[in-house]
Amino acid sequence: MSSNPFYTSKTKHKNDTIVDNKSHWENIYKTKASTQVSWYQEHLQTQLRLIERTGVEKTAQIIDVGGGASTLVDDLLERGFKHITVLDISSAAIDAARKRLGSRREEVTWIEADITKISLPYDYYDLWHDRAVFHFLTSAEDRQRYVVAVKYSLKPRGHLIISTFALEGPPKCSGLNVVRYSPKSLHEEFGNEFELVDSASEVHLTPFGTNQKFIYCHFKKALKDRE
Repeated sequence: MSSNPFYTSKTKHKNDTIVDNKSHWENIYKTKASTQVSWYQEHLQTQLRLIERTGVEKTAQIIDVGGGASTLVDDLLERGFKHITVLDISSAAIDAARKRLGSRREEVTWIEADITKISLPYDYYDLWHDRAVFHFLTSAEDRQRYVVAVKYSLKPRGHLIISTFALEGPPKCSGLNVVRYSPKSLHEEFGNEFELVDSASEVHLTPFGTNQKFIYCHFKKALKDRE
């Protein structure tokens, strides 16, 4: 059991979707090196540029949803960011990142949870980052839960940086169906409470030599009261 105060335990019913999702991702990270998954990048340069462009302070509260074994946390620490949270459904992915960071792992808050199930603190984060979690949410109900979590936990004028497969991207990833987006359709998922500040596209070359087209969107949360 995690000692993190925001950890949410999960009841493991046989037909519970969260168990199926968790089992899937645990198997991925237990059977493949983190450098041999299709989404691997040595450094998330596009996301780092978008984060830097927000102008958030080094003391900003940043959450990386689905951060898992990603090296984004390494690069954020190297750039001097002080308050980083990494959330992932897979304990194996988190363990890989913690091992890689060595003693610096103690500078990071780690949460093992499903983002559609956990309750995060209110108006807490200055920046929410997600590389390719949202596009796995094929259920409208799960997407709505995710959006509600962002609206609840992101501060007014907070930044949301999210990337998904583009409309021309693959229909599946890691054996799972995905939902592909344009910047416009992704904006529609989050609604008018968020301003689309910037967007970009990128063709990601996987470790296997195949191409995956991504979009990257930077949204900013409005000051108005939540609906």
